[in-house]
Amino acid sequence: MPHESNIVHCDGPDSPHAFDIVPLQPRNGMLDARCPICRGHGQWNTEIDLVSFRCKRAICGHCLGAGWIETGDDPVAVADIVMTPEGYPKWITAYVEKDETSDPDRS
Repeated sequence: MPHESNIVHCDGPDSPHAFDIVPLQPRNGMLDARCPICRGHGQWNTEIDLVSFRCKRAICGHCLGAGWIETGDDPVAVADIVMTPEGYPKWITAYVEKDETSDPDRS
């Protein structure tokens, strides 16, 4: 049986319901300031049902979902997948320069 719904589409982080039920990301102590794009959430709703609160979300490309950004010259830790010599994928933590994570076209 279908349920009642009121689906709203959000065009980006400036939409009225973009941050409904999206929690602020905790600061992990290594990053310095809240992301200016997602304002510390790390993600936002692209679609949300205002009745059931089911949603689809987009990850912020500026802070890579952390909600916080580096303002100094420290490298930023980013999760990545590499291939082992045996040919298997393996999760690693890669450290990149701040300039590599702050591409304004990613958001």
